[in-house]
Amino acid sequence: MLNDQDRIFTNIYGLKDKSLKGAMSRGHWDGTKQIIEKGRDWIINEMKASGLRGRGGAGFPTGLKWSFMPKESDGRPHYLVVNADESEPGTCKDRDIMRHDPHTLIEGCVIAGFAMGAHTAYIYVRGEYMREREALQAAIDECYDAGLLGGNNKNGWDFDIYVHHGAGAYICGEETALLESLEGKKGQPRLKPPFPANMGLYGCPTTVNNVESIAVAPTILRRGGGWFAGIGRPNNVGTKLFMISGHVNKPCTVEEAMGIPFRELIEKHAGGIRGGWDNLLAVIPGGASCPIIRGEDMDDAIMDFDGMRDKKSSFGTAAIIVMDKSTDVIKAIARLSAFFKHESCGQCTPCREGTGWMWRVMERMVKGNAQKREIDMLLQVSKQIEGHTICALGDAAAWPVQGLIRNFRDEIEKRIDQYTYNSTSHGAVMEAAE
Repeated sequence: MLNDQDRIFTNIYGLKDKSLKGAMSRGHWDGTKQIIEKGRDWIINEMKASGLRGRGGAGFPTGLKWSFMPKESDGRPHYLVVNADESEPGTCKDRDIMRHDPHTLIEGCVIAGFAMGAHTAYIYVRGEYMREREALQAAIDECYDAGLLGGNNKNGWDFDIYVHHGAGAYICGEETALLESLEGKKGQPRLKPPFPANMGLYGCPTTVNNVESIAVAPTILRRGGGWFAGIGRPNNVGTKLFMISGHVNKPCTVEEAMGIPFRELIEKHAGGIRGGWDNLLAVIPGGASCPIIRGEDMDDAIMDFDGMRDKKSSFGTAAIIVMDKSTDVIKAIARLSAFFKHESCGQCTPCREGTGWMWRVMERMVKGNAQKREIDMLLQVSKQIEGHTICALGDAAAWPVQGLIRNFRDEIEKRIDQYTYNSTSHGAVMEAAE
């Protein structure tokens, strides 16, 4: 359980003054110049010591990622790119940071930019986030007026921030597709290597980080890496914004300690499961791409990277989608299959063809208009997509289907039996489609 004094986001609900003055009164922009004066190496080592893992879903150590940037400039400018293309179904934390607590992000950009030798940051905002972009831009304008950004600013490191608005493509949340889009090209992932730290935006050294990863950095550096590392359990440390949606009594976004038990998180912040704990059917723990988990398996679940791996799922962005027993779980996963089919960029054949194929089979399984041998065939096709594409969208499309088959095969079989029974009982002749 997280103490109030350990919260990093002090205005996540927008109940307080979100202006620069309000942010400063809550401790932001406090001693930013002094942090920068401690030097690049100190900042990167402190970030490594904090144990912060990327908050965009993959969980890569943030300090390590920053350290990949070249120490010496070879004449090319360095860039910081902030991924605010928050498009995964269930995920809604970055919008609250930009809308209500934008100065955490802006200050984080300045410090992170300094740590990687960058004088420029681009914040790539999801196409549908109009008001969030306006709030963020207003906060950036305030910082320019107050001399905290731009040339010869008060922090002693020249720094510019540009907000770039996407056009509503989920694929642009993948870091190299985001860079392609920023450059004005079609948002399609690049092959790696070369990695962005060496050849990123405009062919220059670039680091792409999630909004939350950058926004927590100033507070970590003010309080010390050891403070952050002391919350949670080894390899899963710090505070995290959890988003709880679906069949709970009070859906919310809340900052909590990593490693909080699922039950405590739901009881304390989301008012419990709709209709009581016995009514819990399933949970998607980290956003649409994370495999679904049966309700009874979530009873003792620990909400962090390792805890979700133990449940054969993943922690992702901690976007928890709760489903009670009124949910048609096959239909829910079929809807996600439709999403991934629609958002595939079409560059890799397994994903371009496979996502549509899986969706069409899932649509039949929703009705029960399938055969039991097709369940294993669907699983096999998902394995032919997973791991065979340039980016992780192929994996993201495969995992929900795999999770459904692993945990709810009995439901699918029951639906097929029911369909067969109904069709034959009405005198229809069922011919096996060989």
